[in-house]
Amino acid sequence: QVQLVESGGGLVQAGGSLRLSCAASVRTFSSYTMGWFRQAPGKEREFVAAITWSGSSTYSTDSMKGRFTISRDNAKNTMYLQMNSLKPEDTAVYYCAARSPSRDYKPYVYYTEGPEYDYWGQGTQVTVSS
Repeated sequence: QVQLVESGGGLVQAGGSLRLSCAASVRTFSSYTMGWFRQAPGKEREFVAAITWSGSSTYSTDSMKGRFTISRDNAKNTMYLQMNSLKPEDTAVYYCAARSPSRDYKPYVYYTEGPEYDYWGQGTQVTVSS
């Protein structure tokens, strides 16, 4: 069983920055495709960004490109989400997710849909004040 623990959330003013971390308790972390999702009150879960096994490829939605950067450090079993120029509409609970390599061997593919992932963290709250 893989455990994911997010941290780094908090309250920040519009235009500010936060760096979220996702620590994974698995020895083969480098074989997991990882992703960030978020869910605002009253809204459906939304894809934020994804990263392939080695971190060589990343993807994020157009509204977040240039503001959010996903990265990973496989030596530390940790994934990150650097969020800059935050807006009030970025307020949400942010979740990290991991896709097991037992599904298929695709180290160069990232996924944007929730059901593509097998493990989820408990979430970390990000609140952006105007």
